[in-house]
Amino acid sequence: MYIQAILKESLNVRVMMINVNALRRLVCLLLLQCGCIALLSAQNQKVIDTDFSKGQLVNIQNIKYNDLVKFHGHSCDGLLEGMQALQLGLKVLYPNGVVDRTNTRVVSKASPCLTDAAIYLTGGRYQYNTFYVDNNIPGMYIIQRIDNGKTVVVSRNENVKPAIIDIMGNKAIAKELYSSFIKTDIINKNVR
Repeated sequence: MYIQAILKESLNVRVMMINVNALRRLVCLLLLQCGCIALLSAQNQKVIDTDFSKGQLVNIQNIKYNDLVKFHGHSCDGLLEGMQALQLGLKVLYPNGVVDRTNTRVVSKASPCLTDAAIYLTGGRYQYNTFYVDNNIPGMYIIQRIDNGKTVVVSRNENVKPAIIDIMGNKAIAKELYSSFIKTDIINKNVR
């Protein structure tokens, strides 16, 4: 019933504003129905920084996706994908779930979203030889645990990312997104 109300409301395109809370609830409902609830908990990562200029730390922190959004400046598919990809690799390297950010090295593709996720989650720094950017790596990330040399490559399976995301991104870059949006609005007014 709730989903029907949202779908019925979406056909009325006079108001071009998205109710963010309703959208979040809808996404949560769909995730629950699809059995994808792991996605929600995958937006947190426990980290520890064991070394700094004044000695050792033992403070375990919980980095949330919203923290990463504040660092990056906005929420986007690339940032979320980067966080979740890193979490998959880091889980292999740190099976206890707590990532030692001063014991981790990462190589990232050049995307600003992917690099920001890599820097923030792994603590990688260029000046400490723990962060690099290279578009010729075999995946999205190469992540290494420094103390034991264990290394993982994290790649996206083909056809996972819908093509429309890149199409709309290219339209936004070309400043064509707004006019495309209006054309869609005009077409949708005829839908009842």
